[in-house]
Amino acid sequence: MSLSLYQAAVPSFLQVLTPVGGLVEKARAHCADKGVPEEALLDQRLAEDMWPFAKQVTAACAHSFGAIEALRSGETGPDRNPSPSSFAALAERVSAAVAGLQAVTEAEIAALEGGDVVFRFGERAMPFTASDYILSFAMPNFYFHASMAYGVLRNQGLTIGKMDWLGQIRMKG
Repeated sequence: MSLSLYQAAVPSFLQVLTPVGGLVEKARAHCADKGVPEEALLDQRLAEDMWPFAKQVTAACAHSFGAIEALRSGETGPDRNPSPSSFAALAERVSAAVAGLQAVTEAEIAALEGGDVVFRFGERAMPFTASDYILSFAMPNFYFHASMAYGVLRNQGLTIGKMDWLGQIRMKG
């Protein structure tokens, strides 16, 4: 059985990005329950040289639905927009990415599969086929940033577990 690019990517993005939205809500509730300012958790990071929670979440959005937008345009680059400064805005970013992914059709991705994508940052350009971009760049980055967002919250003592990250598993029948 062959697997289309759509089947490999879009359901997998949705499986993890949807619970990332749940993590944002758990972080919001944690701050409210503990009387912690939102920015204290939004700006929390695992290590000094790593991105904070809010940027990890926005990067997961950029490497999921943003990757589909890159297939459409043929070009992308790092998301240099500031991270949302509230849980409401961060949740809105995740919701928009989920909605965008839900609207993508298998036929659309099949039509884009033969194209190219260039990832540009500064003077540097990384040329990809559409499939290589999704499978070797966007998906690994997506999983990395979604995992780091989860890790930040675990590190800060939130009561979350693997099922808060894993999402709806696709099973036979």
